[in-house]
Amino acid sequence: MKIKYIFILLSGAISLSLASCKKELVDINQNPNATQNPQPDYLLTAAIKNTADTYWGTANNMDASLLFVQYWAKIQYTDPDRYIYTNGSFQDLWTIGYSKGIVNLNKIIALADAQATPNYKGVALVLRSWVFTLLTDQYGDIPYKQSINIDEFLTPAYDAQKDVYFALLDDLKAAQASLDPSGKAILGDVIYGNNITSWKKFANSLRLRIALRIADREPDKAKQVLADIQAEGSGYISSNGEIAQVLYDASPNQNPISNLFDTRDDYRISKTIVDKLFELKDPRLPVYASPTKDPTPKTYVGIPNGLLVGDASSLGFTKTSKPGTYFLAPKAPAVIISYAEVLFDQAEAVARGFIAGNAAALYTQAIQASLKQYGITDTDISTYVNSAAVQYDASNFKKSIGNQKWIALFGQGLEAFAEWRRLDYPQLQPAVAGALNEKMPVRFIYPGTEQSLNGTSYKAAVAHQGADVLTTRLWFDVN
Repeated sequence: MKIKYIFILLSGAISLSLASCKKELVDINQNPNATQNPQPDYLLTAAIKNTADTYWGTANNMDASLLFVQYWAKIQYTDPDRYIYTNGSFQDLWTIGYSKGIVNLNKIIALADAQATPNYKGVALVLRSWVFTLLTDQYGDIPYKQSINIDEFLTPAYDAQKDVYFALLDDLKAAQASLDPSGKAILGDVIYGNNITSWKKFANSLRLRIALRIADREPDKAKQVLADIQAEGSGYISSNGEIAQVLYDASPNQNPISNLFDTRDDYRISKTIVDKLFELKDPRLPVYASPTKDPTPKTYVGIPNGLLVGDASSLGFTKTSKPGTYFLAPKAPAVIISYAEVLFDQAEAVARGFIAGNAAALYTQAIQASLKQYGITDTDISTYVNSAAVQYDASNFKKSIGNQKWIALFGQGLEAFAEWRRLDYPQLQPAVAGALNEKMPVRFIYPGTEQSLNGTSYKAAVAHQGADVLTTRLWFDVN
């Protein structure tokens, strides 16, 4: 009941006036039919599943970040594609991230300390760091320190984005120290099935991601993080078989995208990415896009982002392409970090002078890994990576890596949105009928419940970061 109580507080269904009687309510409202000492394996599975569903689901992925980075577009109900949102539009990532992700993971960490099961602690720290990264990447300043002790701080203060990233790097370093492949096994792990060696690589891959997130602001810190990873020696995700992802199953445990397309038909693939894949003769086109239902000259037809409803629907439901069947399948995975991303990150780290290596070779390997991830043949891979348009440009690593990473991250809306803002490639154009005066979104707005339930902390965050609007750049997003 205590976890349920915290969830209610965070989700906005209870007023701040109840804070003074928190202890009494928790003591009184005990469910005699529910355990008060949850098992870490159940909590772990729940935290992974709930976060993955939110990360890959409608509000944050399909109706926001996939549109912002122009992977998908809307053919009906086009307001989100035109950047028209309410202060409740971005509630899910915040509410579920904290209440069903961080709260559960905090409990696992406490149980692991009490029961001397360090592998549970290490895994929970990795996952909690991922959830916090999703939150700060999208909103900017967020509650971090006090949200870890939510029993004590019912209206947690916000931490500056820089401080959040730095704290997460410390947490991931601590996770590495806890994770022991020869230690006691864990249960409930639906990502790696108790392969602790893979969890150590996942932790380092996430450290690499965050190090690059801060690289334009804090290059010395980023370089030190990568040196620490090298000294620690566990390495990074090193094959497509080690991708950090959640594998879904048949209904009712199907991929959220598959679930939505069972009953709705208002999304199409964006013209922006279809045009780019055609331009590069990219063999991932039939993976990312479905053929039009009615025959068309090009077979794959995307629609421009941000059309008015009438203009979008006039293009024809049967003459425009849905996303590819790979992504619509019930068992399609929710990818957290791919091998291709890790290789692109290493290529960038070399280009920035953070680590030794061959940036061009790592860049090419990253493209190859992405193509292999989708079953592209070796012959087609060779043709593609050797084409002039795909060659690495050492004079502008952000352009080369940014464009190809954008293609490789297809489907991972939140991560692609963060990387597009950081690298400034591809150079996307605002929605056709966008509502932001020819600008594009560069963050999520805070949920409206924060203004009503955590108003003092919310106002302090806005005063520090800037107006709570879609066009306020975050700390990591250096123009």
